[in-house]
Amino acid sequence: MPYTQLTQEQRYAIYSLMKERFSKSSISDVIGVHRSAVYRELARNTGQRGYRYKQAQRLTEKRRLNSQLPVRFTEAVQEIVVFYLEQEWSPEQISCFLKNRKNIHISHERIYQFIWSDKHSGGTLYKHLRHSQKKRRKRYNSKGNRGQIKGRVTIKERPEIVERKERIGDWESDTVIGKNHKGALVTVVERRTKFTLIKYVPRKTAEYVSKALIEMLTPFKDRVFTITNDNGKEFALHSEIAKKLEADVYFANPYHSWERGLNEHERTYQAVLSQRKSL
Repeated sequence: MPYTQLTQEQRYAIYSLMKERFSKSSISDVIGVHRSAVYRELARNTGQRGYRYKQAQRLTEKRRLNSQLPVRFTEAVQEIVVFYLEQEWSPEQISCFLKNRKNIHISHERIYQFIWSDKHSGGTLYKHLRHSQKKRRKRYNSKGNRGQIKGRVTIKERPEIVERKERIGDWESDTVIGKNHKGALVTVVERRTKFTLIKYVPRKTAEYVSKALIEMLTPFKDRVFTITNDNGKEFALHSEIAKKLEADVYFANPYHSWERGLNEHERTYQAVLSQRKSL
């Protein structure tokens, strides 16, 4: 059944049936939509006082209006871009973050144009690009370390429900190198709730990282359906993680870190917060 916007009458029906403690599947049958539409509606429009049909209608109309407004590369947007460039984010990551978290549609090409314009004016933003000081490596026949993990399953095969964030239990994991390359932090973030777990490991090896992930997620094993990793060699023991947690493990495409934008954002926030506390 194709997805269509719910009407105000359907939202009132959801509100009334929820008060009568109908299941979400039963509600979808009554109002004539797929149950995923009911899950999506409750996830997007439930407030602190629960689901209320008038509030849900207002929120939907507001989002529809905002999506139709033209977005300009204003000074406020430029400040956000500069902040994340200084945190070593790529233009692709920043563009994806702005779209998914701020509802600001600025292409990565426009961000690159902004960077080169800044360079021509004597600015230094270009120095934060990951290849600004390096000769770009040819991708064909590459024998680099990344993307060579045995048995990896790409994010293209991940179920669509993960992208929609309709359930609790889909996680993103990554690692953060410590100061002076001493030790590392293993981070894992639940996509829908943004619930974050962090564990220190003395070395960023596959053995330490897999052990840390298993220890952190075992208490929540019944809520671990998928884990999406970076392509670092520290995740080489993904099959052991999948077996212990009874979960499916996927890998972002090489050089596509923005596909795990939530984890990238959360770990950057934690790092900045730690730096400020140490000042």
